[in-house]
Amino acid sequence: MTSSPYDPPSSPSVPDNGPSLTRAEFDALFETVRTWGRWAPEQADRGAWNRVTPDHARRAAALVRTGATVPMALPWNTVPGPDNGKPALHYMSDLGDVEAAEPSCHKDFIAVDYHGKGVSHLDALSHIAYRRQLYDGRTASEVVDAAGARFGSVAALGPLVTRGVLLDLPAVLGIDWLEPGRAVHAEEIVAAEKALGVSIGEGDAVLLRSGHFRRRAELGPWNPDAASAGLHVDAMPLLAERGIALLGGDGDSDVRPSPVEGLHSPVHALAITAMGVPLLDNLDLEALSTACAEAGRHEFMLVVAPLNVPGGTGSPVTPVGVL
Repeated sequence: MTSSPYDPPSSPSVPDNGPSLTRAEFDALFETVRTWGRWAPEQADRGAWNRVTPDHARRAAALVRTGATVPMALPWNTVPGPDNGKPALHYMSDLGDVEAAEPSCHKDFIAVDYHGKGVSHLDALSHIAYRRQLYDGRTASEVVDAAGARFGSVAALGPLVTRGVLLDLPAVLGIDWLEPGRAVHAEEIVAAEKALGVSIGEGDAVLLRSGHFRRRAELGPWNPDAASAGLHVDAMPLLAERGIALLGGDGDSDVRPSPVEGLHSPVHALAITAMGVPLLDNLDLEALSTACAEAGRHEFMLVVAPLNVPGGTGSPVTPVGVL
């Protein structure tokens, strides 16, 4: 079989992304984890972020010991590639020669179509509809139009301070990275908790490291839409039971190819649309992996402050872990 130019370098010929599910099986799973109606209508577009109280923030702050801060955002990515089909824009708009002479002023412009694989970003609850419905049963066409989202916007979320848990699967398995197409299952999450000495609890932010960006640095870019390591849908009932507030990773949380018939992003649909859990996509977790290993713990205070974009379906973001 001839590989395409977008195949992952040195990728396995058969992705370990199963077992497969039919749409009927997926729909039954969707109903199992769904939390629609849990919060009052005026709070519903914050979804699972309603679980995070001031007590969660105080407990997260108590985890800070050394004060080491670890940002998790990728550099602003203006370089096209198989994993960056819509590069971000950055250009200088004033080189000190536009306004009055003193003091001189330098300005620049940035713009981005961030819902892709090249920018670290937060997905708000308006980002994903399943069977034409957003979280809490809102009809997508009634609340999202050309002017933006009137339900589930990133502006409704605001900032989040809570306990972060890093599930560092390559560290647990003693390997450099998970190969693209490799699914992470519920039992592996439980085993990782035990190995890393953490337990996922209500209001936590769970970050899954697959080693994506270490692999990219060593072997080169590929198209993550074709193959990427991530969660199998069978992990979602466990995370729903634990009551997480936020899910993220160095991919976009979904294993690809999708194991669900006719559904390209099943974890997105389960997390965002069924559970009301926003997602953090495309995080660089390599420095956090090192910091957690050096600290001997995989829990930390996590700060997420998206841009305040009324009607926005998400936001570029730089999450920060504080140890």
